[in-house]
Amino acid sequence: MWYWSPREEIIYLPCIYRNTGTLKPDYLATVDVDPRSPSFCQVIHRLPMPNLRDELHHSGWNTCSSCFGDASKKRNRLILPSLISSRVYVVDVGTEPRAPQIHKMVEPVDLFWKCGLANPHTSHCLGSGQIMISCLGDPSGNGKGGFILLDGETFEVIGNWEQPGESAPFGYDFWYQPQHNVMISTEWGAPQALGDGFNPAHVKKGHYGQCLHVWDWTTHKRLQTIDLGEEGAIPLEVRFLHDPSAPEGYVGCALQGTVFRFYKTPKGDWAAEKVIGVPSKKVEGWMLPEMPSLITDILISLDDRFLYFSNWLHGDIRQYDIKDRRNPRLVGQVFLGGSFVSDGPVKVLEDPENQPQPPPRIIKGRRVHGGPQMLQLSLDGRRLYVTTSLYSAWDKQFYPDMIKEGSVMMQIDVNSDSGGLSLNENFLVDFGKEPDGPVLAHEMRYPGGDCTSDIWL
Repeated sequence: MWYWSPREEIIYLPCIYRNTGTLKPDYLATVDVDPRSPSFCQVIHRLPMPNLRDELHHSGWNTCSSCFGDASKKRNRLILPSLISSRVYVVDVGTEPRAPQIHKMVEPVDLFWKCGLANPHTSHCLGSGQIMISCLGDPSGNGKGGFILLDGETFEVIGNWEQPGESAPFGYDFWYQPQHNVMISTEWGAPQALGDGFNPAHVKKGHYGQCLHVWDWTTHKRLQTIDLGEEGAIPLEVRFLHDPSAPEGYVGCALQGTVFRFYKTPKGDWAAEKVIGVPSKKVEGWMLPEMPSLITDILISLDDRFLYFSNWLHGDIRQYDIKDRRNPRLVGQVFLGGSFVSDGPVKVLEDPENQPQPPPRIIKGRRVHGGPQMLQLSLDGRRLYVTTSLYSAWDKQFYPDMIKEGSVMMQIDVNSDSGGLSLNENFLVDFGKEPDGPVLAHEMRYPGGDCTSDIWL
C-alpha cells in the first residue's frame, strides 16, 4: 500500500481570505516539508484563484487508487471545490508539482442548472474515471445532500450521481466501498444556517443533521437512513477502513464529541454504534455553560491500526488503538491551543476527565491561536500534520485572534508501534506572515495521495 512510498516532500493546502477583512482571492499554497531542503517549513508557491470569497475548503484527485492498474490514468489534477461560491477549480499539479497552475474552472451555474445543487464539499475519483463531489445544499441555501459527476478528462459537469428524488436532507462527506456495493454519506447543515456562524438554536430548529445515509453503489439509490440521535449530531468526516474487504468504518460527530462505528450486519443492512465519547466540560466565561470538544476531523492510518481525531474547541488531538474495532483504546493525546487554555478567559468548573487546563501552545515564539482541526498522516504513519482553521465564519466566531494572526500548520511525531503523540517543536508554518496578510489554511494533500483520499478496490 501507500505507506511503503517515499517520505512526503511537499504539501498542498488551500488558504482562505473570506471573513478575514482582506479582500484578496483564496489561493492554493505549496509548502516544503522536506527537512533536508533549504526552504523547509516555507510556502514555496502560491496559486491565487481568479475570484473573491470562494472559500476553498477540501480537495480531491482526478485519479486515485480506484483507478490503479490503468496506465492511461495519471494523478495530475487536484480538484478544488469552493464551499461558498460553488465554483470548482481543476489545478494542474502534474506539469510542475512545486508550482501548480489552474487547468480549468467549473462555474457555479453548471452545478445549479445541471444538478440543482450548490456548496460542493468532498471530491473523490471513481473507478470509472469520473469525479464525484458531494454538496451541502441547493442553490437557495436549503439543505440538500446530492452529488455531482464530472467527466474525468474534460471536467465538464455530467449531472447528478444520485437517482431523481433520492437526495438526502443534508450533505457533507462520503466514502464508497464497492466490494460491499455501498456508499455512506454524512450531514453538516443547511448552508443558509451555517453560512455566517454557528447558532445553537438552529440545531433545535432542525437546520443541522444527525444521520448517516446508506446508498447502493450500483443503482445510486438511497437504501437506508441511520439516525444517530442527539449524541450523533453533526456527523462530519466519514472513513471506511482501508482494507477494501472490511465492512465497517467510523464517523466523527462534532456537536457531542462522539465517534460512531458503522458496520454491515449479518442481515446485510447497515447499523451504527457509539464507540468513543469525549465529555463536555462545564465552564464559565464562554458562550454556553458547557463546552463540547467539537470533533471536526478524523482519519485512520493506512494499516487500519490507529484512529486519530481533533477536538477543535478543547484543543487536543487523540490517537486510539482500534485493533478491537468496537472498543477503541486511547493511546496518545496532545494539546495544541483550544478554547480553555490556562491564561484565557474561560474557566473550567467541572471536567469528567479531570484534566488540568493546558498552557498556551507556543512554537518558535509564535502562540497558536485556535485549536487543532484538519489532520493528515504521513504514509508511514509517523508524522501527523495539523492545521487550525475550520471554516472562516466559525473561525471568526470562536477564535477571532486566529483571524487577526492567521492560522498555523504543525507536525506531531507519532509512535506508530504502541501509540503516543508529541509536538515537533522545530516545525511551524506561520500563515500569519503571508505576503497579503494573515490567512486561514485548511486541508492538506500530498502529491502522491494520502490516507484520506485513496480508496482501494
